[in-house]
Order: sequence, then C-alpha cells, then structure tokens
Amino acid sequence: MSKKKPVRIMIDKETVTQWAVVAARAAEEKNGTNILVLDVSQVLAITDMFVVTSATSNRLVRTIADEVEVKVREAGGGDPLRVEGLSEATWVLLDYGDMVVHIFTDEMRAFYEIERLYKDVPNVSWMAQRPVSS
Repeated sequence: MSKKKPVRIMIDKETVTQWAVVAARAAEEKNGTNILVLDVSQVLAITDMFVVTSATSNRLVRTIADEVEVKVREAGGGDPLRVEGLSEATWVLLDYGDMVVHIFTDEMRAFYEIERLYKDVPNVSWMAQRPVSS
C-alpha cells in the first residue's frame, strides 16, 4: 500500500505572507538571527515565500523549527507538508507548500549563501507587519 502524499492547496498571497511573518517572528522569539522573508513567487513556480534564519547551534536550529511549527499552526497554516534535515539540524527545511522555512546553523548559512542566490527578489519587511491574531 503506497503512502499518500499531502495535497498542495493554493493559498492567497496575503495569507501566505502573514504565515511567513508569523514564522519570522517565531524564529526571532527563539533567538534566530539575520531573519529574512523573501518573495520568490516571480522566480520559483513551486513556492511563493522563503523565510530564512540562522542559529548558533544545532540545538537552537531544532528549537526554532519547533517554534515555527507551533506558531504557524496556531495562525491557521497547518503542519508542514515535509520536514527535511531535522536529524542533523544544520539546515532544517519546513515545506508548507506556498512557504518554505530554512533554518541554518551560522556555518551552513555562510556556506550556502541562499540569500545571494535570491538577491534580486523582494525582501518582505516582516518587522513592520502587524501580528496575525490566532
């Protein structure tokens, strides 16, 4: 018997942006650093938003991932469709379909330079956004 894959449901851009802001704030609450929310919708067909953050240790990467999952779920975003890298916790990817959260250790972020790859996409000013009530 094959395992069913979650179905990706398209969500409006404003809602996805709100969830990205929630994810960024959750990372900040758990001491994530250098947090970016990138609108990648014009360059990627598979997702609309990237949330990128760094952490000083593997333990903190896991803590941030847990907090993001809790806060996004509370905001109505549900659970990630896929989670990658949690066992190593040097780069955790939380895939929500229309939003992908990348949580790196400082070393891995410096190595991959993900924001350099997407330097031409709009950077969402997440600190200026109003909090989403749950």
